[in-house]
Amino acid sequence: MSVQLDIETVEKSRAVAVGQIEFARQYTLELLDNTPQELWFQMPAGLPTHVAWQVGHLAYSQYGLLVFRQRGREPEDLELVPGTFRKKYGRGTTPQADPAGQPTPDELLQRLSTIHQRSIEVVTESSPQRLLEPIDMPYAVYPNKLGAILFCPLHEHIHAGQIGLLRRMLGLNPVR
Repeated sequence: MSVQLDIETVEKSRAVAVGQIEFARQYTLELLDNTPQELWFQMPAGLPTHVAWQVGHLAYSQYGLLVFRQRGREPEDLELVPGTFRKKYGRGTTPQADPAGQPTPDELLQRLSTIHQRSIEVVTESSPQRLLEPIDMPYAVYPNKLGAILFCPLHEHIHAGQIGLLRRMLGLNPVR
């Protein structure tokens, strides 16, 4: 797609995307707040995933889309997203039902929050010119760093839907 974007459009698009990211996260947190943590590692029959994996995957993916893809890896990222975390929750990983050796729900929520805060900082501090730099998939709308930002809330809503389905399969009522 060869759409020419001006700086004002990039800045407005970023602001809209950040609003959508915040909305998606609040919905995800509402689902999680209404899901007992003792159910987070349960995998209902026919569903090859659990709530804990969804949370870890959302944290890792937000780092990938909003931090790594925006400015590359920096030394402090090893603390933010250790290699062991990536190996458990990155794209293509398989959820494990046994909670042994996995972060607890509280640890996952803390990492989700820390990565979210850092991600929003990186996105809002990035210059419009940087957001126009090209990238490979995944992205939405534009094949540039802005497109990765625009993809983030779409991705989160996909996984919020999976959390919602897991909740129903675990016998919980919808939150809305």
